[in-house]
Amino acid sequence: MTPGRDETFTTRRQLVTTAALAAPYVVASRVFGANDRIRVGFIGAGGRANLLMDQLPEQGEIAAVADCYQRRASQSAAKRKANWKIHQDYRRILDDKDVDGVVIATGDHQRVLPSIHACQAGKDVYAEKPLTLYISEGRALVNAVRKYNRVFQVGSQQRSMAMNQVACKFVREGGLGRILFGLGINYSSAPPYPGGIPEEPVPEDLNWDVWLNQTPMRTYNRKLQFGWMGWQEFSGGEMTNWGAHGLDQVQWAMGMDTSGPRELWPFREGPKGALAFKYANGVIVALVMTGEQLLGGAMFVGEKGRIEIVRNGLRTDPPGMIKDLPPEEEVQKWNRAQWQAKYHMREWMDCMRSRKRPSADVEIGHRSVSLCHLCNITRALGRKLIWNPDTERFAGDEEANRWLSRPRRKGYELPSEFDTTAL
Repeated sequence: MTPGRDETFTTRRQLVTTAALAAPYVVASRVFGANDRIRVGFIGAGGRANLLMDQLPEQGEIAAVADCYQRRASQSAAKRKANWKIHQDYRRILDDKDVDGVVIATGDHQRVLPSIHACQAGKDVYAEKPLTLYISEGRALVNAVRKYNRVFQVGSQQRSMAMNQVACKFVREGGLGRILFGLGINYSSAPPYPGGIPEEPVPEDLNWDVWLNQTPMRTYNRKLQFGWMGWQEFSGGEMTNWGAHGLDQVQWAMGMDTSGPRELWPFREGPKGALAFKYANGVIVALVMTGEQLLGGAMFVGEKGRIEIVRNGLRTDPPGMIKDLPPEEEVQKWNRAQWQAKYHMREWMDCMRSRKRPSADVEIGHRSVSLCHLCNITRALGRKLIWNPDTERFAGDEEANRWLSRPRRKGYELPSEFDTTAL
């Protein structure tokens, strides 16, 4: 499909007026009948978004897709011979009263602002992880979700996996006895953007200004557009990528879904330096493991034994510590599609009907990725940090507190009513 003139971006200023325009058209959630299908819009049409499109549960149907690189949205529809509405400006989806919820699968640096705009427009949201680019951005998002009473599911699909539910509950409820320590993967941080990459022509159907979003203006290069995860200005690296899964399991097992550690310190310098953090109960978790054995998971050692938590699986020593395991069918259903998320999205849609909070609610997603950000800050400063998870500030450390937010480019500021840095 080729968009009409009103479906293209004309100025950056048009984009950011969404915050002012959205509030008046907040609508009550639609009351779904038993056979009603949930109409979904996709914001972002890259690789992960396409996997989610293919795994959308049966009770959902895609109504529209938007991407600032419009070619990708059009290709997604053409691949499936679908008659979706195609937009370059995601606000057209938010204006659409036929859309009940949105799946936001943009880059890390592009995710929070459309999530807030979706809440203002009365849409429920499924947003991919890592949820945020920096910590205070996450608190602003939580504030918006709560104000507009939205159902917000973060794409941490291990929260919906029965094996992970059982394993984390086992640790949390004392199955290992007193926890002696925890171990996790030493996920790497992203280095600063190096600069000096030669300028290339911007593709005709890409709005480069919108793609850059909150980050500083830079000239276009294909390596930047498709390799953004490798640089600090756009991503937290593997610490916020796989770490958003692995440290989420730590938070869950430790019963810290709405909190976090109190102290963090590095063992070695650099973006790949091992580090550790300590919770208020005295348990220390060290990120020192290498390889893929615990990728997206963690190990806990207690007085009675140990458990390794992995994606859709667990191992205990001694064996058989957990007697009541999920049936094999419940385990195998997650292995039938690459990077399975179908059942996690199904829970989101069920919650859209019931108005209950999903298992990976926005506060949980914010707290888990905040821990990832805290690890990156610890490495960047190279020293011990004292964190207050209640105030979400470092104690008496203004140098460290400056890392909690980032300057946002003019035109991509967060709405001031939710932005805690503006208070």
